[in-house]
Amino acid sequence: MATSTLRLVWLYPDLLSTYGDRGNLLVLAHRARARGIDVEPMQVRSDQHVPHGADLYLLGGGEDGPQAVAAERLLDDGALTKAANAGKPILAICAGYQLLGESFYANGRCYPGLGILDLRSDRGPSRAVGEIAGETAPMLGLGSITGFENHGGRTHLGEAVQPLAQVSAGIGNDGVTEGAWAGHVIGTYMHGPALARNPRLADLLLAWAMGINPNQLAPIDDTWPEALRNERFGALSNAE
Repeated sequence: MATSTLRLVWLYPDLLSTYGDRGNLLVLAHRARARGIDVEPMQVRSDQHVPHGADLYLLGGGEDGPQAVAAERLLDDGALTKAANAGKPILAICAGYQLLGESFYANGRCYPGLGILDLRSDRGPSRAVGEIAGETAPMLGLGSITGFENHGGRTHLGEAVQPLAQVSAGIGNDGVTEGAWAGHVIGTYMHGPALARNPRLADLLLAWAMGINPNQLAPIDDTWPEALRNERFGALSNAE
């Protein structure tokens, strides 16, 4: 790691911040501090430059208009693309996930994305709303994931990305897969916020930011996150 303090950057909270996505920043900061790791959480608005040299970047969800504005400003700024190319971890949720791809639909038209992930998004036949769950790619070591989705888009993955999970409940990308990842970039439709429900995902991002294996992170008390996960998975089982 380049510095002794982890710099966690939440991008464009004035445009992309729905369904508690700021919680992802809070969860990362809490899990780092619980291990004695110094963190500097930063909120960077859309009228500010994306900082170079941060250790981890976060994007949240948003409505069509703010999503289109965010994509345009991130393209003009260029720093997030450079960070991805340098291997910096990025977690992008819903609208933030879509704009990392080659293109997305908003306000009834197609917009260019950042091209960080090999995927494109368009409109689906119906809105996907409700619980989402699935089994993640084994190589990520995350097990099952759980979240809440609320989006009208469908996302089509290219050859240069892998799905984050195979869907067991909900829609995700297309009713079969959920999210995508390549290198140290992860995109997902999970709100909730995602990291409160999926502490292993939070720790994977922290480990990537620190340049270590997740197994090297000291264990912390996950009683409450695990209780939340069990409750959510139980609710899905009862609904079947």
